[in-house]
Amino acid sequence: MQTTGVITNLDIDYETRKPKISLILDTNSLDIVEQLKNENKLNIEMKKWYKKRSLDANAYCWVLCNNIANELSKNGITTKEEVYRDAILQVGSFEPFIVQEKTFEKFKRIWEKQGLGFLVQEVSRQDKCVKVNCYYGSSTYDSKEMSLLIEILIQLAKSLNLETKSQSEINSLLESWDKKWKDIQY
Repeated sequence: MQTTGVITNLDIDYETRKPKISLILDTNSLDIVEQLKNENKLNIEMKKWYKKRSLDANAYCWVLCNNIANELSKNGITTKEEVYRDAILQVGSFEPFIVQEKTFEKFKRIWEKQGLGFLVQEVSRQDKCVKVNCYYGSSTYDSKEMSLLIEILIQLAKSLNLETKSQSEINSLLESWDKKWKDIQY
Protein backbone atom coordinates (compact mmCIF):
# COMPACT_ATOMS: atom_id res chain seq x y z
CA MET A 1 0.00 0.00 0.00
CA GLN A 2 1.27 3.44 -0.88
CA THR A 3 -0.61 6.62 -0.02
CA THR A 4 -0.10 10.03 1.51
CA GLY A 5 -1.24 11.31 4.87
CA VAL A 6 -0.36 13.31 7.96
CA ILE A 7 0.91 12.46 11.43
CA THR A 8 -1.77 13.43 13.93
CA ASN A 9 -0.26 12.21 17.16
CA LEU A 10 3.12 11.12 18.46
CA ASP A 11 3.40 9.33 21.82
CA ILE A 12 5.76 7.00 23.60
CA ASP A 13 4.47 3.48 24.24
CA TYR A 14 4.40 2.91 28.02
CA GLU A 15 5.58 -0.72 27.89
CA THR A 16 8.24 -0.62 25.14
CA ARG A 17 9.29 3.05 25.44
CA LYS A 18 9.22 3.25 21.64
CA PRO A 19 7.51 5.95 19.54
CA LYS A 20 3.84 5.38 18.73
CA ILE A 21 2.51 7.32 15.73
CA SER A 22 -1.09 8.00 14.68
CA LEU A 23 -1.77 8.82 11.03
CA ILE A 24 -4.66 10.06 8.93
CA LEU A 25 -4.34 8.55 5.46
CA ASP A 26 -5.49 10.18 2.23
CA THR A 27 -7.53 7.14 1.24
CA ASN A 28 -10.98 5.81 2.02
CA SER A 29 -10.04 2.23 1.17
CA LEU A 30 -9.96 0.24 4.39
CA ASP A 31 -9.52 -3.19 2.77
CA ILE A 32 -5.72 -3.08 2.65
CA VAL A 33 -5.48 -1.43 6.06
CA GLU A 34 -7.66 -4.21 7.55
CA GLN A 35 -5.43 -6.87 5.98
CA LEU A 36 -2.26 -5.21 7.24
CA LYS A 37 -3.69 -4.73 10.73
CA ASN A 38 -3.51 -8.49 11.34
CA GLU A 39 0.13 -8.82 10.30
CA ASN A 40 2.71 -9.38 13.00
CA LYS A 41 5.24 -6.89 11.61
CA LEU A 42 5.29 -4.40 8.70
CA ASN A 43 7.92 -2.61 6.66
CA ILE A 44 7.15 1.08 7.06
CA GLU A 45 8.63 3.93 5.07
CA MET A 46 7.70 7.52 5.82
CA LYS A 47 9.20 10.49 4.06
CA LYS A 48 8.37 14.09 3.40
CA TRP A 49 5.64 14.53 0.78
CA TYR A 50 6.39 16.59 -2.27
CA LYS A 51 4.32 17.47 -5.27
CA LYS A 52 5.43 15.35 -8.21
CA ARG A 53 6.66 17.41 -11.08
CA SER A 54 4.69 17.49 -14.27
CA LEU A 55 6.45 15.65 -17.03
CA ASP A 56 3.99 16.84 -19.65
CA ALA A 57 6.27 19.46 -21.18
CA ASN A 58 9.23 17.09 -21.00
CA ALA A 59 7.18 14.22 -22.45
CA TYR A 60 6.01 16.45 -25.32
CA CYS A 61 9.61 17.48 -25.97
CA TRP A 62 10.49 13.79 -26.45
CA VAL A 63 7.43 13.13 -28.63
CA LEU A 64 8.57 15.95 -30.90
CA CYS A 65 12.17 14.68 -30.93
CA ASN A 66 10.98 11.18 -31.82
CA ASN A 67 8.64 12.35 -34.60
CA ILE A 68 11.30 14.63 -36.09
CA ALA A 69 13.91 11.84 -35.96
CA ASN A 70 11.52 9.43 -37.69
CA GLU A 71 10.89 11.93 -40.46
CA LEU A 72 14.57 12.85 -40.88
CA SER A 73 15.52 9.16 -40.90
CA LYS A 74 13.81 8.81 -44.26
CA ASN A 75 16.90 10.57 -45.69
CA GLY A 76 19.41 8.86 -43.42
CA ILE A 77 19.53 7.64 -39.84
CA THR A 78 18.78 10.33 -37.26
CA THR A 79 18.00 9.55 -33.61
CA LYS A 80 15.69 11.38 -31.24
CA GLU A 81 18.76 11.96 -29.04
CA GLU A 82 20.53 13.77 -31.89
CA VAL A 83 17.46 15.94 -32.47
CA TYR A 84 17.34 16.73 -28.74
CA ARG A 85 21.05 17.63 -28.56
CA ASP A 86 20.77 19.91 -31.60
CA ALA A 87 17.84 21.70 -29.99
CA ILE A 88 19.78 22.06 -26.69
CA LEU A 89 22.57 23.80 -28.61
CA GLN A 90 20.05 26.16 -30.20
CA VAL A 91 18.52 27.11 -26.83
CA GLY A 92 22.00 28.24 -25.87
CA SER A 93 21.90 27.83 -22.09
CA PHE A 94 25.60 27.34 -21.36
CA GLU A 95 28.53 28.32 -19.21
CA PRO A 96 31.85 29.27 -20.84
CA PHE A 97 34.97 27.66 -19.38
CA ILE A 98 38.66 27.58 -20.12
CA VAL A 99 40.16 24.16 -19.42
CA GLN A 100 43.76 22.97 -19.58
CA GLU A 101 44.32 20.93 -22.72
CA LYS A 102 45.62 17.95 -20.73
CA THR A 103 42.41 17.74 -18.63
CA PHE A 104 39.95 18.57 -21.40
CA GLU A 105 38.83 14.99 -22.19
CA LYS A 106 38.27 14.17 -18.51
CA PHE A 107 36.39 17.44 -17.96
CA LYS A 108 34.20 16.74 -21.00
CA ARG A 109 33.47 13.19 -19.87
CA ILE A 110 32.47 14.34 -16.37
CA TRP A 111 30.26 17.19 -17.66
CA GLU A 112 28.48 15.03 -20.23
CA LYS A 113 27.91 12.24 -17.68
CA GLN A 114 25.30 14.50 -16.00
CA GLY A 115 22.74 13.74 -18.69
CA LEU A 116 21.91 13.55 -22.36
CA GLY A 117 21.59 17.32 -22.84
CA PHE A 118 24.77 18.24 -20.99
CA LEU A 119 27.10 19.00 -23.89
CA VAL A 120 30.61 20.39 -24.22
CA GLN A 121 31.31 22.36 -27.37
CA GLU A 122 34.91 23.29 -28.11
CA VAL A 123 35.26 26.94 -29.12
CA SER A 124 39.01 27.38 -29.53
CA ARG A 125 42.48 26.21 -28.45
CA GLN A 126 45.33 28.46 -27.46
CA ASP A 127 48.38 28.22 -25.19
CA LYS A 128 47.61 24.65 -24.05
CA CYS A 129 44.11 25.69 -23.03
CA VAL A 130 40.72 24.86 -24.51
CA LYS A 131 37.88 27.36 -24.45
CA VAL A 132 34.53 25.53 -24.22
CA ASN A 133 30.84 26.18 -23.86
CA CYS A 134 29.19 23.73 -21.44
CA TYR A 135 25.48 23.36 -22.17
CA TYR A 136 22.87 22.43 -19.60
CA GLY A 137 20.29 19.71 -20.23
CA SER A 138 16.59 20.46 -20.13
CA SER A 139 16.25 18.88 -16.66
CA THR A 140 17.72 22.16 -15.34
CA TYR A 141 15.55 24.45 -17.50
CA ASP A 142 13.18 27.02 -16.11
CA SER A 143 9.90 27.71 -17.91
CA LYS A 144 11.46 30.31 -20.26
CA GLU A 145 14.19 27.92 -21.42
CA MET A 146 11.79 24.98 -21.71
CA SER A 147 9.42 27.14 -23.73
CA LEU A 148 12.25 28.02 -26.12
CA LEU A 149 13.29 24.35 -26.45
CA ILE A 150 9.76 23.26 -27.32
CA GLU A 151 9.31 26.19 -29.71
CA ILE A 152 12.52 25.24 -31.56
CA LEU A 153 11.28 21.65 -31.89
CA ILE A 154 7.81 22.77 -33.00
CA GLN A 155 9.27 24.98 -35.72
CA LEU A 156 11.40 22.10 -36.96
CA ALA A 157 8.40 19.74 -36.86
CA LYS A 158 6.26 22.22 -38.80
CA SER A 159 9.02 22.65 -41.40
CA LEU A 160 8.80 18.88 -41.92
CA ASN A 161 4.99 19.07 -42.16
CA LEU A 162 4.54 17.16 -38.90
CA GLU A 163 1.49 17.67 -36.72
CA THR A 164 2.00 19.56 -33.45
CA LYS A 165 -0.21 20.47 -30.50
CA SER A 166 -2.27 23.66 -30.60
CA GLN A 167 -0.83 26.78 -29.00
CA SER A 168 -3.30 26.53 -26.09
CA GLU A 169 -2.22 22.93 -25.39
CA ILE A 170 1.42 23.96 -25.51
CA ASN A 171 0.75 26.89 -23.15
CA SER A 172 -0.92 24.47 -20.72
CA LEU A 173 2.14 22.18 -20.79
CA LEU A 174 4.45 25.10 -20.16
CA GLU A 175 2.30 26.39 -17.29
CA SER A 176 2.72 22.99 -15.62
CA TRP A 177 6.50 23.26 -16.14
CA ASP A 178 6.47 26.77 -14.65
CA LYS A 179 4.54 25.57 -11.57
CA LYS A 180 7.07 22.77 -11.13
CA TRP A 181 9.88 25.30 -10.93
CA LYS A 182 8.01 27.51 -8.49
CA ASP A 183 7.35 24.45 -6.28
CA ILE A 184 11.01 23.39 -6.08
CA GLN A 185 12.73 26.77 -5.82
CA TYR A 186 14.26 27.45 -2.43
